[in-house]
Amino acid sequence: MRLRMSVAMASVVASLVVAVPGSASAASGDIAPGAWEPAPQAAFEQPAGARCDFAVRVEPIVDEVRKLTLATYPDGSPQRELYRGTLIDRVTNLETGATSTADASGTALIEYGTDGSMTWYVTGPVLMGFRANGGSLPKGLWLIDGQFVVEFSPTFEKTLTMLHGTTHNLCTDVD
Repeated sequence: MRLRMSVAMASVVASLVVAVPGSASAASGDIAPGAWEPAPQAAFEQPAGARCDFAVRVEPIVDEVRKLTLATYPDGSPQRELYRGTLIDRVTNLETGATSTADASGTALIEYGTDGSMTWYVTGPVLMGFRANGGSLPKGLWLIDGQFVVEFSPTFEKTLTMLHGTTHNLCTDVD
């Protein structure tokens, strides 16, 4: 039953991306409720041992990600959002200077729980960090591609359910 629901949600994500065009007002920078709006990713650093065995920095070098709020809770906070757009990240080993680029230009439908949990229905690729003992993948910076679901607990533990696809730890590319 859960797999059928996940497949159905992946189909919904794919159809929404095709069926919901960017609005003219969003393209001109004038954001209105219910319109696509920029959703930039901030650069971040992690100390040695947090995601990789060495200190690492992830920064977008191309970031054209936009989001569309599909539903909100009565207080105005998002209940369901759709993300799409080109995202190319540079991953840097801060100890050696080694770098790698990753295409993380996937599409995600995110459902937010009132308890701080989230469920992502994704057609990848996306870049996602896992801490030690923090989910269903080992510690690392994972490029996850394909169709999958990621459930986040309120404490941000992640459970990845792959429908089909691949995972690759980018820490190994800059080690």
